[in-house]
Amino acid sequence: MRPGWSSTRRSAVHSGNRSEVRRARDGDETSFAVVYREVHPMLLGYLHGLVGDDAEDVASETWHDIVRDVAGFRGDGQAFRGWAAAIARHRALDHIRRIKARPRTTPLDGRGTEPLTLDDAGGSALENLSTRRALDLIAGLPQDQAEAVLLRVVVGLNAPTAAKVLGKRPGAVRTAAHRGLKRLAERLDGAGGSEG
Repeated sequence: MRPGWSSTRRSAVHSGNRSEVRRARDGDETSFAVVYREVHPMLLGYLHGLVGDDAEDVASETWHDIVRDVAGFRGDGQAFRGWAAAIARHRALDHIRRIKARPRTTPLDGRGTEPLTLDDAGGSALENLSTRRALDLIAGLPQDQAEAVLLRVVVGLNAPTAAKVLGKRPGAVRTAAHRGLKRLAERLDGAGGSEG
């Protein structure tokens, strides 16, 4: 599991402490680095569930917008994660629309990523194998369930904050997350637990 994904870990951004986020908002680069290190893995996991292998590119666009607008942000760590997730979701939806609108003129245009070198592939495969598999399983859920699970479990948002990101009621988000987690459990049980 990547840093920042543990639901038991209490950090400046997770604990609801306003001071680290406030200092980052006020231009403290060290505090912004702390916030980035804690929030980025969660956003990346969320984006992977939405756009797959293009998650890094969309995360880059997301952080561009966060840096540009952070001075106007008000709230604690939970609110910041929700705000960042909403920005990430908008960038992901924009990305999906661009891909659908872009004409494919040659077979090479269909390639989504550059091939990895052996050094990149070895380190990435060992480090991210279980995380990637989990995100792939989540991506196989219906979209409302996948987004609810990603926001609640991966990003660590509470139901009201996740509901704001998705434009739904908190109860609908809780239900979608519950159904998604139940469906994932059934898939894992049906595969004899070999999926997880």
